[in-house]
Amino acid sequence: MPVIEYKCPNCGSGMVFDGDTGMLSCPSCGRKDNIEEIPDPLKKQVFAEDEVKEYHCNSCGAVIVTEPETSATTCSFCGSAVVLSDRLSGELAPVKVIPFSITKEEAMKAFKKWCRNGLLTPSGFMTADRIKGITGIYVPFWLYELHNRVEVHGQGTKVRTYTQGDYQYTETQHFDIYRKILLNYVKVPIDASEKMSDELMDKLEPFPYQQLKEFRTPYLAGYIAEKYSHDDEQLLPRAKEKISSFIDSYISSAVSGYTTVNYTNKQIDTTKKQADYVLLPVWMVHYDYNKSEYTFAMNGQTGKVVGKPPISKAKVTGWFAGISGVSLLSLKLISWAMGGGFL
Repeated sequence: MPVIEYKCPNCGSGMVFDGDTGMLSCPSCGRKDNIEEIPDPLKKQVFAEDEVKEYHCNSCGAVIVTEPETSATTCSFCGSAVVLSDRLSGELAPVKVIPFSITKEEAMKAFKKWCRNGLLTPSGFMTADRIKGITGIYVPFWLYELHNRVEVHGQGTKVRTYTQGDYQYTETQHFDIYRKILLNYVKVPIDASEKMSDELMDKLEPFPYQQLKEFRTPYLAGYIAEKYSHDDEQLLPRAKEKISSFIDSYISSAVSGYTTVNYTNKQIDTTKKQADYVLLPVWMVHYDYNKSEYTFAMNGQTGKVVGKPPISKAKVTGWFAGISGVSLLSLKLISWAMGGGFL
């Protein structure tokens, strides 16, 4: 099967995408090429569905063994960055990509800083010297445009209390409520990789969608890329669920001003107008601590880190003890102020 590699025209070394410059870079001689000016071989290749799926490295000839979802990787023998072209063509071709802007060195530095900010993590963990591996992955996402027609029926009340003479009155007015609302949401992200934790990927948001670029294979050079495990129709229910809380919040704002609101009927009709297949940059960090492995994710554009670090029982105990001490001191101060001295 065809494998795409980018060789430096000057020295013949393998070129990789440089997140600092946004260009295809040669680590050997320093040559940098504008990705927008490089012809994309995927535009010219057509692949047969029954073609044998065996990949060979163009640099050393070794067989490249990958999982079915991998679309970009490195050769295990010579380290060359390769793109598996048939896994990025036709329906598997991404529409857009957000390139990495944080390099591996910057990601390591940012992760170590994040570890030191853990007030309740063990001291040994905070040194961040047990990083087992850090990998730059382009994770497949579907970006949905969802149009919603909402109709709401309900009953509302407005309660007013006032005093007249020696009497206090409570006045309750009853209203029929009807709202017809059109809500459009764009770029609703749902990760499409079976391997990735939905919880981690959701917490990495938001991605800077203004940085989306037309997909070109050189952006993947030097990184791992995954192709989607689920298509946009399969993940549509999750996209609808993701926007449901925003719709409910908007409905609440549309019926504000009432003392009480009771909905008798709420209809939400959601239509998928578009779903774009995109690749978004994520650094995956695997951390080995106290015979356990922890997985963290970092947004490859913003540097946001998410994950669950270990908790130090001693620090938690000390934290609660500190709170109890402050509470006791506050009570003593209150007693002194009320009684003229300490008890």
